[in-house]
Amino acid sequence: MRSRQGGILLHPISLPGPFGIGDLGPELFRFIDFLHSNRQQLWQILPLGPTGYGNSPYQSFSSFAGNPLLISPDKLIDIGLLSPENISIPKFTSNIDYSKVIDFKMDLLLQAFTNYSNKSFSSLKKRFKGFLETHHYWLEDYTIFMTIKEAHDLQAWNTWEEPLKLRNTSTLETWKKNNQREIHFQKFIQFLFFIQWDEVKKYAHKKGVKIIGDIPIFVAYDSADVWANSHLFHLDKLGNLEYVAGVPPDYFSETGQRWGNPIYRWDRMITNGFHWWIQKIKHCFLLVDILRIDHFRGFEAYWRIPASEPTAINGEWLSGPRIELFIALKKALGSLPIIAENLGIITPAVEELLQQTGFPGMRVLQFAFGVDEEEFIENENLPHNFVPNTIVYTGTHDNDTTLGWFETAPKEIQEEVLEYLNTDGEDIVGDMIRLAWSSVARISIIPLQDLLRLGNEGRMNFPGTESGNWEWRFIWDQLSKERGEEIDNLSRIYER
Repeated sequence: MRSRQGGILLHPISLPGPFGIGDLGPELFRFIDFLHSNRQQLWQILPLGPTGYGNSPYQSFSSFAGNPLLISPDKLIDIGLLSPENISIPKFTSNIDYSKVIDFKMDLLLQAFTNYSNKSFSSLKKRFKGFLETHHYWLEDYTIFMTIKEAHDLQAWNTWEEPLKLRNTSTLETWKKNNQREIHFQKFIQFLFFIQWDEVKKYAHKKGVKIIGDIPIFVAYDSADVWANSHLFHLDKLGNLEYVAGVPPDYFSETGQRWGNPIYRWDRMITNGFHWWIQKIKHCFLLVDILRIDHFRGFEAYWRIPASEPTAINGEWLSGPRIELFIALKKALGSLPIIAENLGIITPAVEELLQQTGFPGMRVLQFAFGVDEEEFIENENLPHNFVPNTIVYTGTHDNDTTLGWFETAPKEIQEEVLEYLNTDGEDIVGDMIRLAWSSVARISIIPLQDLLRLGNEGRMNFPGTESGNWEWRFIWDQLSKERGEEIDNLSRIYER
């Protein structure tokens, strides 16, 4: 991350295609070709794990598993696991209809598994065996978790019968014995995801494109991570939450944000040498080249809320692992290309931790305007205050699109933007992209929606809402040759 680079943020689910959701098939390879043809060295994605309630990639059933919905039926046809004549594609909406997609995709995966089980596929079975050996450190717990979850109508693990909930050894052995085929199916799904992702990553590298991945600092309570490692989280003896994560009240929210994620037992993680974190980060770098860690400030200090509290008001700040974690990671894994998400209210202590790690932080241009005049000079999101060791975004997956943001901004902010950019606003999004590309920040990233000049119809996520998110997809007609030339020219002019 020491050279000037540019790239695009696009989660694979937003790709075009006939199967109701973007996947790891031909359309993704076409997108990588687009990046390569237009001088883009970086492709940023969101977390790749299997999603649960609300379909958020930031609330996954596992920090290690891949999302089955991303598996490409086209690629399964290519290796003979599916026949085109046996696939009946329903009529999907332009955005993602998750209930319909899940039914359709899981039925296809079951067909593929049946075909795999009933035919030779000798080379594929050899690869599967190797996958099981390589990924045993997480796969067993995850696949048992998912089979129990499926048998309980996807109910959260803390509602299961106590022997299953608390992982009674003999009960789990009996479950494994009685559900061998279901567990094997879950392992097979993960195998398909990982071999398809490996093809994507190799193709991206062939085209000179590096992948920026993303992980949340906290994990979902209803996950194999917590179920299998309950001693590493603040849970009571029955597995119920004692404390949850969030942030305290601030300018944006009178009651703060109560995320509901379990809190780590950092004392126990320190005692075991951060083994779980080392495994997790090592696993992430099997999939991506650069890793963005969400809510980086939580490593310095985190807001702990009693689980009984309905809001984030009554919590307390506690110290995180700080530099000790990153020393352990470096000792185990070497120097790592990590991006620290340092948005929001950042204390001097967090800035110090960022300096100690050397990780680049983030700047978002949408946050650069509307600041009180006396604070204007110190606004770190304004490009004239950037340092080179920075990743600049026009906006992120949690923001409105740049066009949607500008059109709904108060008039005084619009005027401030126009004055700063010295523009009439005819193509305000293009002006903002140019601002990002021309800055001293070593890396510039834009969501694809901004390159396409989409308004809020292209928004990916509305934080704090439970439905209607993570559904946006584009079509190739929107991505014109002129848009490619635009980003190509900017990269040439500003040496990215």
